Amino acid sequence: MAEIKFIILWTIFCFLDCCNGSCEATNSSSLPKFSALLFFGDSLLDTGNNNYIKTVLNANYAPYGQDYPGNVPTGRFSNGKLIPDMLGSILASKEAVPPYLDPKVSDSDIVSGVNFASAGSGYDDSTALLTNVIPFSRQIELFKEYIERLKGIIGEVKAKEIINGSLVFISSGTNDLILNYYDIPTRRLEFTVSDYQDFLLDRLQKFVKEFYDLGCRSIVVCGIVPIGSLPLQMVIGRLVSPFSFEDQNRDIQLYNQKLTNLLPQLQATLPGTKFVYYDIYETALDLVNHPEKYGFTETKKACCGNRPGNLLILCDPLTPPCEDASKFLFWDTIHPTLTGYQFLFKDIVENVLPQFL
Repeated sequence: MAEIKFIILWTIFCFLDCCNGSCEATNSSSLPKFSALLFFGDSLLDTGNNNYIKTVLNANYAPYGQDYPGNVPTGRFSNGKLIPDMLGSILASKEAVPPYLDPKVSDSDIVSGVNFASAGSGYDDSTALLTNVIPFSRQIELFKEYIERLKGIIGEVKAKEIINGSLVFISSGTNDLILNYYDIPTRRLEFTVSDYQDFLLDRLQKFVKEFYDLGCRSIVVCGIVPIGSLPLQMVIGRLVSPFSFEDQNRDIQLYNQKLTNLLPQLQATLPGTKFVYYDIYETALDLVNHPEKYGFTETKKACCGNRPGNLLILCDPLTPPCEDASKFLFWDTIHPTLTGYQFLFKDIVENVLPQFL
């Protein structure tokens, strides 16, 4: 049902865009061309890598995936598809972008692109240690393995062309600040919030240079969402964190501004690169603050696990989810519903992808 709603919504969006003379972004002939799609980071992008590691942080049980094709949990932290799947459908003719660790990943998927993201991870290796997930540094090591497999499939010359023409999409940093600073004070004992932001951005800069050395030239880097507006922080964060919701959001705005300033500097020092910043903060905040604008009835509570006294971060398999997930912005206390992701996807199509044309 949610997939059908998306088709209807997307058709309406396309129609309205065309009526305004601005439907180019939804026309495949005007979309940028990439040889492969490669995703790195956290649960915003993870399509199931955590299924293949020993961690408590997974989404391989109902009601996760209830609106995914086949109505099955896949390890995606939502009720349906994620941004990588949606981008894959318009940029690579892929119904889904598989997790790299899936032993069933085909050679054709390797050639057209896979997903290295791991829910719970961050730029800071110590963040991943909290839940035993795959830190960003390890994701890059997996990417190096991927390149060797790609060479074995199509040869070294063509593999180099694929990597050079690929799109790298990064989303990370949220868990570093929530799990490793605000709610669990590990890094708070060492850094001021501004200094920790700088530490994370130094890590990002190092990783980006590694991507460059490996041949990647087109990179999208997401900002961080308004953490103080997540149901997680409203329910649990207020019990354990000394930082107000407003302070957290101001901190994130500062981080995102630093990131915005950093990317042009990186582009200037790495010849032939194109960096695009995705301002997910403003879009997400607008979704939270103006539910009626997007057809939501609830943007501050989760659809699943939403019962009195429940302090679970993820879905509770024993508690039925809300009746209509499309009316909720959040699926669990951190992650959007399929409908929420569709609005973020539309924002990327309209405001991020055209910058690569």
